[in-house]
Amino acid sequence: MSIKLVFLFILLSSSVLGNGDGNSGKYPIVVSTWPFVDAVRAAWRVADGGFSAVDAVVEGCSTCEELRCDGTVGPGGSPDENGETTIDALIMNGATMEVGAVAAMRFVKDGIRAARLVMQHTEHTLLAGEKASAFAIAMGLPGPANLSSAESMDKWTKWRENGCQPNFWKNVVPVDGCGPYQPKCNMGPSEGECPASNLMGVTESGSSYVGLHSHDTISMAVIDKMGHVAVGTSTNGATFKIPGR
Repeated sequence: MSIKLVFLFILLSSSVLGNGDGNSGKYPIVVSTWPFVDAVRAAWRVADGGFSAVDAVVEGCSTCEELRCDGTVGPGGSPDENGETTIDALIMNGATMEVGAVAAMRFVKDGIRAARLVMQHTEHTLLAGEKASAFAIAMGLPGPANLSSAESMDKWTKWRENGCQPNFWKNVVPVDGCGPYQPKCNMGPSEGECPASNLMGVTESGSSYVGLHSHDTISMAVIDKMGHVAVGTSTNGATFKIPGR
């Protein structure tokens, strides 16, 4: 979530907490990163209908997942370096301070709904990988499903043809190839470690890959009619990331 959005909601929350008589007519409020208008409208309809801030955040982020906003949210975008699309999502209920999240979730497209299930039905904060997928499916979400698309696979194929550049590796060889990668320096006293002197002042990595369609996501915050706050985020992660990120 952007710093500006966080500061805005600190101010809004302070105003809400100072209002002891419930809804003053100023709420609900929905704030989102990026111009994802359909997602904001979906969240607004839920909050304006008297449902909770958590319900509104889930509806807003789910809308972005379905629309595959900018290719950075939901299935079909941001392939990792193996060509697979995976899902990360998080939700927080400001009224209870509960948090739920999933990371690197495979085969299940409904990231924000899976995060809510973690929050509501477990004592954990985060589930990851295939275990997150198994949990989500067991709790009733659709799956398993292939989260890749023709567009994401075409993007991945062209990236491979370009020598897997740019990427998220550093201080490894090969520098300009697709791996497998090994530490660039000689091994130190402990197997798998590089002497600190070999890395001091030296950080070599693939060129950065930052752009509107390669790095960001939706983050959303809602204040409902009761003055309760919830926040959430959903993403398919950085394009060509190392699997598991």
